Amino acid sequence: MKYLCLVYLDENRLDELPDRECVAYDRAIRQSGQCLASEALQSVHSATTVRVRNGKLAVTDGPFAETKEQLAGFYMIEARDLNEAIQVAAGIPPARVGSIEVRPIRPIRESVAEAEAQQPTR
Repeated sequence: MKYLCLVYLDENRLDELPDRECVAYDRAIRQSGQCLASEALQSVHSATTVRVRNGKLAVTDGPFAETKEQLAGFYMIEARDLNEAIQVAAGIPPARVGSIEVRPIRPIRESVAEAEAQQPTR
């Protein structure tokens, strides 16, 4: 099953985590086959928020919400179950100074394809 591990931390604490340590962990879980994709994000100050309401586009500089911890990166992993995903997330270095949100991936493409395949043809 696929899980997304969202890395949150106070950007002021980012220097507490050597990039080398984060890259080493990334390499290890990629070699194990558990990491499908991962990236670190630029500062929250570089964020742009996009909304469309009643057909009108609104673009705002900055993040969606002011929070104590900001989204700093992500890991898309493969794990047998939530327990294994939690173990992988616990090893992500920023877990020591921030938090890792673990969420199962909703297989939306597969669900739609399955529903379409079950519809009778005309």
